[in-house]
Amino acid sequence: MDVRHDCAAHQFWLEPEPGQRCVLDYQRQGDAVVFTHTGVPAVLQGRGYAARLVAAGLQWAGEQRLRVIPACSYVASYLRRQERRA
Repeated sequence: MDVRHDCAAHQFWLEPEPGQRCVLDYQRQGDAVVFTHTGVPAVLQGRGYAARLVAAGLQWAGEQRLRVIPACSYVASYLRRQERRA
């Protein structure tokens, strides 16, 4: 299952089960991207879907050479975990 990017909606998403959409919302602000919200339905939590969305969003931001602003607590926590692993 691929993470999809809806540029018009400013959202990365995937739908692991019919009707159960996981999302990463963002806003573009000049040379930056603000990740504002990560949402995973309760029945799908703990399966790594949020991490997959954030990884895809960060990859896109890097390709676009955008500075990342983690306004979402999950994105901030994901970045801290990645820093510790580096």
